[in-house]
Amino acid sequence: MKLKFLALALFGLSVPVFAHDTWVETNTPLYRVGDVAHIDLKLGNHGNNHRDFKLASKVALDGVKMEVVAPDGKRYDLKSSLTDTGYTPKEGFWTGGFTNAAPGLYCVHQTLDAVMTYAPERAIKSAKTYFMASKSLDRVPMAAPGFDKRLGDALEIVPENNPIAPIGAGMPLKLRLYFQGKPLAKTKISFIPEGETLRGDFDSRYEAITNINGRVTFTPTEAKRYLAVAHVETKEAGQNKAGEKYTFTQYGATLTVYIPAICPCCGG
Repeated sequence: MKLKFLALALFGLSVPVFAHDTWVETNTPLYRVGDVAHIDLKLGNHGNNHRDFKLASKVALDGVKMEVVAPDGKRYDLKSSLTDTGYTPKEGFWTGGFTNAAPGLYCVHQTLDAVMTYAPERAIKSAKTYFMASKSLDRVPMAAPGFDKRLGDALEIVPENNPIAPIGAGMPLKLRLYFQGKPLAKTKISFIPEGETLRGDFDSRYEAITNINGRVTFTPTEAKRYLAVAHVETKEAGQNKAGEKYTFTQYGATLTVYIPAICPCCGG
């Protein structure tokens, strides 16, 4: 596992204990044009210092927004069509479907802004994943713009190379972290492989610190689903429209990426 990063000083950020993270997944990263993408909204990643990629409870939809951003930039609401997979309020996860209408790269985008019931904490979360629609799954186009477009989240992980194609085991994935619209330096990003347990407080196999420009590079060696996670805590305090008070704010951002064994456009 190759991790390339340069750590430079950034003041004013602490190392907090965070609430659960949300993430979004599709059943596959590639679809034929006109097919249905099955999309899940999950909550968890609470164990092992938020680095275990495991489910923990189910997110309440109050304060949640969820959409699909099409290749032409048009946004489609997904929240209203989500269905519950659990028998109880805290069991399972949310799932929905989206039928693509044109070839290109699609982004699933979810946000959450809520004051927690168990602490005076405001949680501001964002989650993304990508999928591609192609006329032929045997000839997936190498060029699919839109993966590096920022969506305006307070804390946002942005790919700097296409996370769908060309990509595969042994090929680098370049990410950039933004906070309040600016690149964020000296912040840990964890690249959690599904089923893997990270070691200690910092696992150099799967974690990196952003450089002065907010960048990290991660080269996965296995074909797996990965969850990139970053956190920031601030002393922002206040009261929301419902009158709920908070004394600090915790930001979280996730990006789910499926790394194939064989690159879908070049076969490498």
